[in-house]
Amino acid sequence: MQVDNDVRTGKHCVFNLHVHLVFVTKYRRDVFSGRVLIDLEEIFKNVCLDFEAELVEFNGEHDHIHLLVNYPPKIAISNLVNSLKGVSSRLIRKKNYPEIKNKLWSNMLWSPSYFAGSCGGAPLSIIKQYIEQQQRPH
Repeated sequence: MQVDNDVRTGKHCVFNLHVHLVFVTKYRRDVFSGRVLIDLEEIFKNVCLDFEAELVEFNGEHDHIHLLVNYPPKIAISNLVNSLKGVSSRLIRKKNYPEIKNKLWSNMLWSPSYFAGSCGGAPLSIIKQYIEQQQRPH
C-alpha cells in the first residue's frame, strides 16, 4: 500500500477514508489518568498497524477517548472497533492501574456502545455541489 499525502492507493483502488471514533468507559466512570492515556495511545497505534490503518490523532478525558483513524476500504469499522476495544481493555487491565481497578470491578473497560463518524477531505456540502455540477449526458 502506498501513501501519497492523504490519498492512499491499494491494489485496485485509491482512497482517503477517515473515521472519528469515541469510546466511553463502562458506567462512564472517571478512570483515565495521563499515564493510562499514554499507554492507550500506543496500544491503539499498534492495533491500527495490524489493520493497515493509521492512528492520525488521539486524545481523551477521564471517562472517554477520541480517535481519528485513516483506514483502507477493505476494513469494516465494526471489526476495527472490536479489536481496538478488546485489545486495549485486555492490555490496560493487565497493568493493574489502581485508578481503574478501584472503579471498575468486572473485566470490562469500555461501554459496549461507541460513536463512529465518517470524515472526509471536504465538507458534505462541497461534495454534494461537485456531484450536482457533473455534466450528465442527455
